Amino acid sequence: MTKLIIQIPCYNEEQTLGLTLSELPRQLPGIDEIEWLVIDDGSRDRTVEVAKACGVDHIVRLANNQGLAKAFMAGLEASLKAGADIIVNTDADNQYCAEDIPVLIQPILFGTAEIVIGARPIQEIKHFSPTKKFLQRLGSWVVRLASNTRIPDAPSGFRAFSREAAMQLNVFNQYTYTLETIIQAGQKGMAITSVPIRTNGELRPSRLVKSIPSYIHRSILTIFRIFMTYKPLRFFLLLGSFPLGLGVALGLRWLGFFLMGTDRTRIPSLILAAILILIGVQLIILGLVADLLAVNRKLLEDIQLRMRRSDYAKSEKKGQEEC
Repeated sequence: MTKLIIQIPCYNEEQTLGLTLSELPRQLPGIDEIEWLVIDDGSRDRTVEVAKACGVDHIVRLANNQGLAKAFMAGLEASLKAGADIIVNTDADNQYCAEDIPVLIQPILFGTAEIVIGARPIQEIKHFSPTKKFLQRLGSWVVRLASNTRIPDAPSGFRAFSREAAMQLNVFNQYTYTLETIIQAGQKGMAITSVPIRTNGELRPSRLVKSIPSYIHRSILTIFRIFMTYKPLRFFLLLGSFPLGLGVALGLRWLGFFLMGTDRTRIPSLILAAILILIGVQLIILGLVADLLAVNRKLLEDIQLRMRRSDYAKSEKKGQEEC
């Protein structure tokens, strides 16, 4: 039996959720059972009532608005506990074409990928400004470098996960899950791929991109934090190499003047060189310490994965006994 759960994070989506749910499938080739799951991220409107009226199978309610990343992870956990073999994540504003779900899950069904990202036709989306299109391409390029993957549309929220992949994911960022899950998948060696998808017309403005400057600022901080978390040694080596190299260059310059017997002592240059070298060495040492902590984090993630497998196996066994 192959079970697919389609999850939708929601925050005040009363106006668009009904349309989104009406287009979701209940039967697909290669899938024995399809269920819908809505994550209510502290909505203050009738989102939950609309979900119930549309026949949603599972509703996860968060008491307060905790953000998209928290809602996404709450949905993954609930889907796994409900026995999902494949999890599809989509948005409540009907941005993504539900008819492309078979294309999205096909690599997982064939066993060629564990995570599949839907690549939108960015250049063809009319409501995307030229600036936003450029930022989408730039951000995806940076994520490809950080993750060693070939995902052309990193911010896309239309994606599918195998059961094994979903159990291994952890999202630390509170702003969005899209970038971190790709970089994390690349670092963990998961098979990740992308498929072209279609999009629907805009029903409401994006809540994640409130303004271009805010989006740039948050995205840069997100990428830096993720890079520092998953590649700490490389991050601090790159960060420390600049002051260290500059300090060594200043020190060699001072030494050259000293050996030539100049009358000027150039003490300020020597002090600056010493300070820069000290900063560089400290950053490199910090990178070594962070790398050791990263090893410890990986061990904890392995323990967490074993616990998740055990918990979900127990829940499945309990469900089978009840049946």
